[in-house]
Formats: sequence, structure tokens, C-alpha cells
Amino acid sequence: MKEKIIAIAPGRTCLFGDHQDYLGLPVIACAFDRHIRLEACKNSTDKLVLNMPDIGKQRILELDVQDKVVSKGDHLLATLKILKNYGCVPNSGYDLTISGNVAINAGTSSSSALILTWALFLVNAYGCNVPITKEFISQVAYEAEVTFHGAPGGKMDQFSIGLGGIIYLETGDTLEYEVFHKPLSGLIVAESGIPKDTTGVLGELKEKALLAINKVKEKLPSFDVSKISKDNLPKYRNYVPDDLKIYLDAAILNHDVTQQALIEFQLQELDPVKIGKLMSQHHNILRDYLNITVPRIDAMIEGALGVGALGAKIVGSGRGGSIVVLAKDGEQDKVIKALMESGAKDAYAVAVDEGARILEPQTKTL
Repeated sequence: MKEKIIAIAPGRTCLFGDHQDYLGLPVIACAFDRHIRLEACKNSTDKLVLNMPDIGKQRILELDVQDKVVSKGDHLLATLKILKNYGCVPNSGYDLTISGNVAINAGTSSSSALILTWALFLVNAYGCNVPITKEFISQVAYEAEVTFHGAPGGKMDQFSIGLGGIIYLETGDTLEYEVFHKPLSGLIVAESGIPKDTTGVLGELKEKALLAINKVKEKLPSFDVSKISKDNLPKYRNYVPDDLKIYLDAAILNHDVTQQALIEFQLQELDPVKIGKLMSQHHNILRDYLNITVPRIDAMIEGALGVGALGAKIVGSGRGGSIVVLAKDGEQDKVIKALMESGAKDAYAVAVDEGARILEPQTKTL
């Protein structure tokens, strides 16, 4: 048994593909260098004692979860249950401290980062009967947060944090992704300070988007939203009731922007001007079609663009949370100042992060 284990997982921001992953459509996301950190020290009990000073909570878990009922939203216990199927069976207690500087309830996936560190700790403490890869840890976190209780989210959070870098991720049943190991200077994350209702917003918009897509499929069973270009959109709108047309529009237009962005990221050298313009296009669809912005976030984006930022967009479920901004390299401070003057609770430059990992001391690495 390892006496001490340290796991960290970064925050995540979405560059392209918000409100796409629950439709099985691709996203481009970025892990950034703020982290949730889990430190575990072996104790002499048969309990896992989790101390979470950032939120003033402590939780004590028994090692044997065989007969435990997992309440909806209990992702920690769900992770234990899932990993038990892979031979990861706790047999000794640990004292754990979980803290970090990834903002909570701000659209930067602090909850997913926590689950990634928890899963990493468990497999490194107790072993596992399958190879411990980045993909495996990401999948466990996805199952714990989404599929275990049928939550409305997609794969973006867990896999972008687990795999690290800037990732293009196909979010359908088959795991397909491409990681871009290229610098993207000038990234800024800005928090609105407005809490978001992730489950409520995702559930509402997912339901309406799927209704719109299914209305087309009733008439055209072979319809595949991922294969439709925006030029053909008018044809398919005829099959959708007026109150759902805008959700079909958003799905196809957002997918088109993401595909344009993919082409840019696959080039040998990134063009931040083009990427910034596409980010702003994506934001305008999220704002005007899905109505997920709020006045403060609108003001923050206008403030950033007003001082020369290359692009800016809301992140995640929306109606609160955070935005991501692409500034000209060297002009981050000027943009951050404008963001704070426009109402941001906090704003800070970030760099691309390598993803969830175990720190020394360690005996296993990803």
C-alpha cells in the first residue's frame, strides 16, 4: 500500500461545441492550468476520510460499498461502485484532502476534475485489473457523472480533463479524438460570479434539440444531423414545428462552426485571428438561438472585444458561469482589466494543461 498519493486534474474550458456533446456531435475543448488537488495519506482505520476545506465539508466513506445505495448525484460513491467491477477494491483507509483553484459552479468543470482525481487515487491506491490509461480514467469519470444515473451531460468534461491539451472529441458511442499539441497563447478565463443550473439548462435544451431532430427523422429516417451542412438547413426546417426550428438551427450551425475550427487546428500553425472569429461566431449562436447568456456575460464579452480581444464566448451550459477569451499575445492584462471593469467576478490568463495525473510520490503513471 502506498503511504501517500497526490493526484491533480485541471479545469476545462470549451472552445467550440457547447450544447453539442449531448447530441453526439463533436467538441473542441481545452484543459487549462488551474487544478483540483487530492492528497491522500494512509491511516490505520477502515475508512476513507475526505476533507474538503474549500467548501467546509467532510465526508467519511466505508471501504465496503457492496450494499450501499448510490443517491443521485453521489459521484464519489458511484466511482467506487464502477471501479469495483474492474478489481479496484478498497482494503485500507486513507485521510484525503481535496482542494484547488478551479472555480466552483463557474462552467470550468471543477466537479469533473474532482472525480478524475478521485478515480486516479483509487486505482493507484488499490490497483485495477485493466491497464490504467488516460482513456480509462476519463471513461470511469464519465460513467460516474453521466451514465450511472442517466444525467443529461456528454463526454466533453471528463475526456478533455483526463486527456489534456486541446482536444477534438467525437462524443458518440465510439471514442474518437485528436489532441493538438500546439501552443494557443492569449487564453483568458473570466468568471461571471453567477451560479449556473447545469442540469436544468442541459436537460431543457437537450430535450428540445432532440425533439427537433426526431421530427425530421419521422419524415426522413436516414437523417443524420452530423452530416448536414448549413447550406441545406432550410430544407430540413420544413419538417420541424415553428417552436422547435431554432433548436435544429443551433445544432447544425454550431456543428458547422466546430468543423471550421477543426480545420484551423489541423493546420501546421494556428491562426489566432481566425480562431477568435470562429469563437465569437459560436457565441452568437449560443446567445441568439439558445438564449444561454445573461446581461453580465454579454457585458463582459463586449468589454473584452472592445479593447481588441480576438474572440470570446460563453462556456458550458450557460445562463451563468464563465467565458473564454482569446486575446492577442501580450495583451492579456489589458483584456483582463476590461473584463473586470465590465462586471467579471474574476479573470485570469491560462495556459494549456497536460491533463489529470499522479504527482510524486508515485509508482504508477498515466
